Amino acid sequence: MNAPPPPWREVDGLHIDVRGLAPPAPLVAILQLIETCDEALPVIAHLDRDPVMLYPELAERGWSAERVPGAPDEVRLRLQRGA
Repeated sequence: MNAPPPPWREVDGLHIDVRGLAPPAPLVAILQLIETCDEALPVIAHLDRDPVMLYPELAERGWSAERVPGAPDEVRLRLQRGA
């Protein structure tokens, strides 16, 4: 299984790019990141497709997901704790 590039910080939050990874690697990488990141910091996930299996996992952990504008060929989500 390929690993995603390391997350990076921008003004809108901590970004993780999981495009090009085979399932379940994107889900696993995002869940690992939200379990170890600063509570107040949103996570911006860059994905190839709508991560349907991710939403219940986020809800179970007290996180929400909101689609935000991104590149034409990506799904970009803002993930926030307790929102």
